[in-house]
Amino acid sequence: MRDVEISTRTLVHGMVRHDATVDAGELYAVAAELGMSDQQVRLCVGRLVREGSFSQEGRGRGAVLRVTADAWPSFAPAVEFVRHAFRQDRGLAPWDGTWHLVAFAVPESARAARDGLRETILRLGGAPVQGGLYVSANAWEDLVEARARELGVADGVTYALSRDLRVGGERDPRALAAALWPLDDVAARHRRLAAVAKPRLVRLGAPEELSRTELLTVAIELASEFTRAMDPDPLLPPELLPSPWPGAQARDLLARCWSHLLRRDGPAGPAVLFRLYADVVREVAPPV
Repeated sequence: MRDVEISTRTLVHGMVRHDATVDAGELYAVAAELGMSDQQVRLCVGRLVREGSFSQEGRGRGAVLRVTADAWPSFAPAVEFVRHAFRQDRGLAPWDGTWHLVAFAVPESARAARDGLRETILRLGGAPVQGGLYVSANAWEDLVEARARELGVADGVTYALSRDLRVGGERDPRALAAALWPLDDVAARHRRLAAVAKPRLVRLGAPEELSRTELLTVAIELASEFTRAMDPDPLLPPELLPSPWPGAQARDLLARCWSHLLRRDGPAGPAVLFRLYADVVREVAPPV
């Protein structure tokens, strides 16, 4: 049994190349390496085409899937968030002690916009303090405001900064962070990422040649586990986290894996992910 659970949808998304296409032959080869059947892949591709996120040219293993124009923006990962995480790990983004607060009051008649704004705030690492009030340790005002304007609710959003946040009677920053964010769950996800990255780092660093399918499989496994770890991570500064923090170790291991993938084969990794992250990897990982 493999140590990484990957859905067929995640696999297809991870195989998207820099030209917005997926080679079906490579897709089926990697799927087999991951223990997926051809039928699973066919059904998933059919769903994605019906949803309108992909078009298909040709049939079977000779087909080419192409991301549609409407779906393409969603395939660009948040590179700046990854860069910020690595900067924090290296002590290059120290916390200045400022809490960034956002509150919103959106009427029931605009429920969809309200839900969309809340989803964005949570995705940016905001923690709910109480009804309609959220806090972050990072400067997020521009990102929240941009989303609020997209949704047409910018007039209902309030921003504030504080160096003296108290929730109930608690004002110690580390204690507040532990109370407001699910740090145990975030730490567990990073420990899992580290456990997945370690054996793959050994494999990538060994002198034995790996086939393109094997390299793609490793890349997909790492990308999937990295996404699973980073999605709920509020990217709190080290000053607010337990020490040692498993996120820093996991990202260091992952960067080393990325470096090996970039060295072994330029286009071997899922290009949308690895080409966009390449600059970050070169900044943070030692040469291999």
